[in-house]
Amino acid sequence: MDKSSIFGIILGVVAIGAGMVLKGVSPSVLINPAAILIILAGTAATVIIAFPMSELKKIPMLFKIIFTEQKLMSTEEIIELFSDWAQIARREGLLALEAKVDEIDDPFLRNGLSLAIDGQSAEYIRDVLSEEIEAMEERHQMGAAIFSQAGTYAPTLGVLGAVLGLIASLGNISDTEVLGHAISAAFVATLLGIFTGYVLWHPFSNKLRRKSKKEVRIKEIMLEGILSILAGESPRVIEQKLASYLPNEKRKKLVEEETEGRVATNE
Repeated sequence: MDKSSIFGIILGVVAIGAGMVLKGVSPSVLINPAAILIILAGTAATVIIAFPMSELKKIPMLFKIIFTEQKLMSTEEIIELFSDWAQIARREGLLALEAKVDEIDDPFLRNGLSLAIDGQSAEYIRDVLSEEIEAMEERHQMGAAIFSQAGTYAPTLGVLGAVLGLIASLGNISDTEVLGHAISAAFVATLLGIFTGYVLWHPFSNKLRRKSKKEVRIKEIMLEGILSILAGESPRVIEQKLASYLPNEKRKKLVEEETEGRVATNE
């Protein structure tokens, strides 16, 4: 479970609810069927109009991605894995890695290593895997665009709901008390539109983009590792090359561990 998504939504709801109470507004005013219908159904309608059904069918999967943690290998794990493979390849030959293919869970990494073992050229492997990364990134951007568009439409629909509420409230213009309540209810749609747009849909879109960027980076590291294995580079060279993808602190820690390991080996 992605704890940040859950915690963020809870914090957003609590913040709005507490703010309303501090302002002397009862949270019960949010229970407005007309406003809820305009915002939720209206936003759904605009998204349905904007995107083909083939893309809309993936929305349940997008929610799953938002609320679950990505099961991706860390950069450190990838560096260690390729270092081990480089040792095997230099000692026993590239074909010795064929036994490792079935142990790989990641389809991208398994396909890339298989291409290398089959004797494909570095240019061919880079082209094939780069196209796969680009296709994956395009799919991810499409999913993020759905929520981004929903976040754009929702606040505008909130204004529409407020206008409709104000039109209805003018029917009671002679009764100031009823008019006041009607105007208050009219702006509930605006509140819901802004809340769903900027606390839910836009953040959901950003979360999908961040997760996509992380997955793309992992795939790029795997690609560089595969090409390094194919080129016959030493484990140490591969570690140094892939460590460039790490933040400075983790990179320094990795270098220190390598230095300590070499000292211990010499002793």
